[in-house]
Amino acid sequence: MASYLQPTPHPSARILAGVRSLPPPPTAPLLPTRNAFAGRKAAAFRPARRFVLGLGASFWAQSMATSGAFGGKSFLASARPSSNVEQVLKNVEWPEQFPFKEEDFQRFDESSDSQFYEAPRFVTHIDDPAIAALTKFYSKVLPPSNSPGVSILDMCSSWISHYPAGYKQERIVGMGMNEEELKRNLVLTEYIIQDLNVNPKLPFEDNSFDVITNVVSVDYLSKPLDVFKEMSRILKPGGQAIMSFSDRCFWTKAISIWTSTGDTDHVLIVGSYFHYAGGFEPPQAVDISPNPGQSDPMYIVYSRKASTT
Repeated sequence: MASYLQPTPHPSARILAGVRSLPPPPTAPLLPTRNAFAGRKAAAFRPARRFVLGLGASFWAQSMATSGAFGGKSFLASARPSSNVEQVLKNVEWPEQFPFKEEDFQRFDESSDSQFYEAPRFVTHIDDPAIAALTKFYSKVLPPSNSPGVSILDMCSSWISHYPAGYKQERIVGMGMNEEELKRNLVLTEYIIQDLNVNPKLPFEDNSFDVITNVVSVDYLSKPLDVFKEMSRILKPGGQAIMSFSDRCFWTKAISIWTSTGDTDHVLIVGSYFHYAGGFEPPQAVDISPNPGQSDPMYIVYSRKASTT
């Protein structure tokens, strides 16, 4: 993978500052929309949700002592060592404790996810250039097609996984929320319906999978540490987990910490999941955005399960 991960400069999202309430739309969108709040100075869906970002000179200084009061340094703001997304996870000095709070994983729409995803959506959630960039990335990092004994889990899967054309393995499991979509996914050898926000326990044996992929869905996980701990459990030693995301989402279903922050922060958030779940090597980030500023951005945060000695 190292040969492919060359820096690709990408403009970072502007830093958020201040708080005000934003009125909700009348209904949840049926198609993913851009994170309209990533570049705004307003960063809250609820009056009770407080999130202040400022510039911090030292990495974690003051951030953990701040509970959202104006003038403080937030965890995310003080964690920006560079405007380059690919540098965000370099030499991170993580706090001892997971720095996010329960309210950070609340969502504007807390109604049943099963109901929200009940109707199939045979659409793509990122544009064609971003899809092509992701497929190209997969072609370089996934095990070669038809490798003996390889098992892959496509988490939060749908009717398409964006793997290379004709890609096959002995076992490719899709886990998602809509059966009609999963039935349509020709790359899968089997599928399972599960709401990870209700039950983050993955129904697989320890050390079962060589690769776990997740495409533009990590922002919907309301219990991410539980899920990432399970990912570590079911991955084989040295197995890799690849989280990809853009700036589009069903924003009423995305977690609060995601919708109130920008792309650079999202890289750090996903990196923190790997770190605090335990069992993973230090996470890394890569910007595979095909046409910065012209088409959907595309970012990867990935890690490998630490090999046992």
